[in-house]
Amino acid sequence: MEQPEDMASLSDFDSLAGSIPATKVEITVSCRNLLDKDMFSKSDPLCVMYTQGMENKQWREFGRTEVIDNTLNPDFVRKFIVDYFFEEKQNLRFDLYDVDSKSPDLSKHDFLGQAFCTLGEIVGSSGSRLEKPLTIGAFSLNSRTGKPMPAVSNGGVPGKKCGTIILSAEELSNCRDVATMQFCANKLDKKDFFGKSDPFLVFYRSNEDGTFTICHKTEVMKNTLNPVWQTFSIPVRALCNGDYDRTIKVEVYDWDRDGSHDFIGEFTTSYRELARGQSQFNIYEVINPKKKMKKKKYVNSGTVTLLSFAVESECTFLDYIKGGTQINFTVAIDFTASNGNPSQSTSLHYMSPYQLNAYALALTAVGEIIQHYDSDKMFPALGFGAKLPPDGRVSHEFPLNGNQENPSCCGIDGILEAYHRSLRTVQLYGPTNFAPVVTHVARHAAAVQDGSQYSVLLIITDGVISDMAQTKEAIVNAAKLPMSIIIVGVGQAEFDAMVELDGDDVRISSRGKLAERDIVQFVPFRDYVDRTGNHVLSMARLARDVLAEIPDQLVSYMKAQGIRPRPAPAATAHSPPQSPAHTPPGSPLHG
Repeated sequence: MEQPEDMASLSDFDSLAGSIPATKVEITVSCRNLLDKDMFSKSDPLCVMYTQGMENKQWREFGRTEVIDNTLNPDFVRKFIVDYFFEEKQNLRFDLYDVDSKSPDLSKHDFLGQAFCTLGEIVGSSGSRLEKPLTIGAFSLNSRTGKPMPAVSNGGVPGKKCGTIILSAEELSNCRDVATMQFCANKLDKKDFFGKSDPFLVFYRSNEDGTFTICHKTEVMKNTLNPVWQTFSIPVRALCNGDYDRTIKVEVYDWDRDGSHDFIGEFTTSYRELARGQSQFNIYEVINPKKKMKKKKYVNSGTVTLLSFAVESECTFLDYIKGGTQINFTVAIDFTASNGNPSQSTSLHYMSPYQLNAYALALTAVGEIIQHYDSDKMFPALGFGAKLPPDGRVSHEFPLNGNQENPSCCGIDGILEAYHRSLRTVQLYGPTNFAPVVTHVARHAAAVQDGSQYSVLLIITDGVISDMAQTKEAIVNAAKLPMSIIIVGVGQAEFDAMVELDGDDVRISSRGKLAERDIVQFVPFRDYVDRTGNHVLSMARLARDVLAEIPDQLVSYMKAQGIRPRPAPAATAHSPPQSPAHTPPGSPLHG
């Protein structure tokens, strides 16, 4: 039986779970009031961008702008195009140099200053435009070895302010396109002994390294050699990662009940070819390479024809963020007695002087990323399942900062401070009720439904839920509102109920009413603590897994309500344009 090596991935594939590359963002760099290093004229600035590896934390040079002659206020023309992931903390560094020669070695040029930020910070700023002061740190990095070297040797003064960098992010337009197409086939090879074949198509996009990634699978058409498959839609970036000429491979299979699908043949195309629509160019011969080698008279194993093709632009998450949509982040922490006495090291709430506990780690991992999308950085923080002083009443919705009127804390550090203070003042009790905190956030989400705000509630819990029916009802009601819920389960309990609330397999319902959208994402914390105890990497993975669905959930709410993104706020005027760049693109400086 003929079968490609990647059959295993084929049987596991679910078209929605195919890893779609992030959208691409174009970063534009300008600077104002740079240091003047040249004796007789102004500096000739160059900007170098670095990205940081998620695992080894090493800075790698990503690219360089052109050099602009004789200015302290450059607007660089060359852009940096980077993949954007909402759910990851993507650290960036920008170093500025005054270029004194043609040498590509950065240590031969004067260092003018640097700035650090995350891509989320740029995108989450008003109009996706971030201004930062440039500083000369105590160290710069040697461009060849990647090792720190004193920036002072470049004539800098550590910590000195040396102008401003302005970073703007713009989503590449082809990342928002969605292609809709339909295929049929003629005279496919008969693979089944008793009947005709049961054919289906599998689409793969090619990667930079020559490998292929599965990106779509059609339905199976039973007992036919001339199938007409249903129309399907796919983001263009999933099909070709925005490169219209990149190879798209299509394989044709005969479906078998036991999963050992028979390979009929394959053909290749590209987005540019498909975009021509129905024509003689889009009738493809299905070739089985093994048959072709064996049989001299082999022509093909049938043909596949493109019946229709259309493409349209969709509003994206970044359109809404750029138009000013704010993400309101609220955290709710489980203070039930099953967590264990906080003064003992076995407790999930234990405050070790050496490391953060699971609650603090989960909160920091998610909060660090989401905070950049909320301009005032004030985050409500609630607790549930504790007895409160002075009278010992049990509350499932108490402010960690003790302020009933305003439970907001300043930044992630403010939440951690309030959390630690609460642990010292309340008594862990029970039961584990979620509905009050869900309803609390839903009230705020219901108050503003014009698309300018979207709420994300993070619930961190150790336990088996006590008010399942009420929580389901609260979630079904919340699914109509601009909000999403993240649940992180800490400790070793069974989390079956949480998996049920996360409507990935079966959409959650209450009293016969189905939730309009899937708004809950659950993960068990224990899956992210590796054997070496390395939290940094595992917390990055935790954040990635719980936040990955938020952009689509936000867009699905906006679309359901017919809310279009607002135009981005106008940027402030730039200073006058300067003389053109002096280094031709092919010169050695363009590493």
